Amino acid sequence: MATTEKVITATPEYWGEACKHLMKKDRVMKRLIPQFGEASLQSRGDAFVTLARSIVGQQVSVKAAQTVWDRFAKLPRKITPANVLKLKVDDMRAAGLSARKVEYIVDLALHFDNGALHVKKWSEMTDDAIIEELVAIRGIGRWTAEMFLMFHLMRPNVLPLDDVGLINGISHNYFSGEAVSRSEAREVAAAWAPYCSVATWYIWRSLDPLPVSY
Repeated sequence: MATTEKVITATPEYWGEACKHLMKKDRVMKRLIPQFGEASLQSRGDAFVTLARSIVGQQVSVKAAQTVWDRFAKLPRKITPANVLKLKVDDMRAAGLSARKVEYIVDLALHFDNGALHVKKWSEMTDDAIIEELVAIRGIGRWTAEMFLMFHLMRPNVLPLDDVGLINGISHNYFSGEAVSRSEAREVAAAWAPYCSVATWYIWRSLDPLPVSY
């Protein structure tokens, strides 16, 4: 039986410097950051598991996604690309995965298993180059790739403009609740660079105090 992976708290080395920068450059950050103490990004630590979970969680509630994931995680001895490729489609469907999500997870496993992803070189690659690799996988779009950059690779300057929470948070904190365009959001975020990931995390916190894990 597979063991459930633990959520680990990982504070990036740049976090403290980022907070100082943001509080100096941005009036909203100066107000928000002190409200949340020493909380920071959380990561699950395994690239394949992180992306597989993101596929399982698409278009379903958090609770439903966790239920399906728990069933799926019991199928292989350990969740690795090679082990997932050995699973029977019927068993994955019985765990609650749709036919399309089975296809997506198999495609994800193939990309990891056949070397299509340059995992060991990710630390040297740009954000855009990694996103380009990830969106070539079926079922993974730009938003999922950006969340992966933030939460798994801990990249400091990701601005996920397709994220509803970020846009809503910018609207709430900077525009008194009025609708915000992508260009307006980008203008606000100009003051956040090179720590857009950190600012985004605090914008999310302003809407939901519970720390985000991915």
